Amino acid sequence: MAGKNIVVPELVHSFNVYSDDAKRLIGISGEIDLGELKTMSETVNLAGMLGEYDAPAAGHTSSIKLKIPFTILYEDLFGLLDPSGAVQLTLRGALQHISPETFKIDEYGVKIVVKGRMTNTALGKLAKAKKGDPEVELEVLYIKIMIDGKETLEIDKLNFKFMVNGKDHLAKIRSLI
Repeated sequence: MAGKNIVVPELVHSFNVYSDDAKRLIGISGEIDLGELKTMSETVNLAGMLGEYDAPAAGHTSSIKLKIPFTILYEDLFGLLDPSGAVQLTLRGALQHISPETFKIDEYGVKIVVKGRMTNTALGKLAKAKKGDPEVELEVLYIKIMIDGKETLEIDKLNFKFMVNGKDHLAKIRSLI
């Protein structure tokens, strides 16, 4: 990404998905739903207070689901279904942006590492001369997102880690418990 210059993000130019053994997965359709980060919270309603509010618990997120749609039933899809093992995927993409000063287009990289377990599989359909649209859904236990080489997000649910832009938001809490 441009150093000091402001850029306008435009689109994901291209991406690939790799298994934990660095094998590029084939058969994945053109988009992956990365899920939603929803902070767990509790409603606070106390005497002497006007109304109520939701108090978020730093680092705690609800279930995060990653959906991987395939074009048709394909061998790589079934490699993600081992119920006794964990799935690790690495998504690598080229993100396109434009400079409002020079109008030049450039790209920067995004790398997303996800670890989790398969929770749901839709086998799709069979239709003559059509896609089958099978899909695998993973429960995300770990996610790390790096944009242009910078670590922007890391959540490790099993190891009590919640990092945003290099800041460890749970360091103090870990020291207290």
